[in-house]
Amino acid sequence: MVRDELHRILCDKFNVEQIYSEYGMTELLSQAYSTGKGIFNTPPWMKILIRDTNDPKTILTNQQTGGINVIDLANVYSCSFIATQDLGKVHRDSSFEVLGRFDTSDIRGCNLLVT
Repeated sequence: MVRDELHRILCDKFNVEQIYSEYGMTELLSQAYSTGKGIFNTPPWMKILIRDTNDPKTILTNQQTGGINVIDLANVYSCSFIATQDLGKVHRDSSFEVLGRFDTSDIRGCNLLVT
């Protein structure tokens, strides 16, 4: 089941217009939040970069789909950097979407859905 289908079912069952959620992981200190429609926004100290799926050293421009890299500067003495197996794209306003996972990636992570 894809996210849009799940969100549609939840909206119907709970009689709400949108599903709000967060994107983050244990290794990071910060989370990105969605106020609906699967579009996430980060705090100012967290940055999302999209890498080419065939060349991980190549960072893609806005609106291109690739692997999600997360840089989190929340800790004063270190920088968390994660190259995830999530697929996504960054929009011109720095918001981003999670579109799925790499085909060969493990099923893992958590997404807290709130109605």
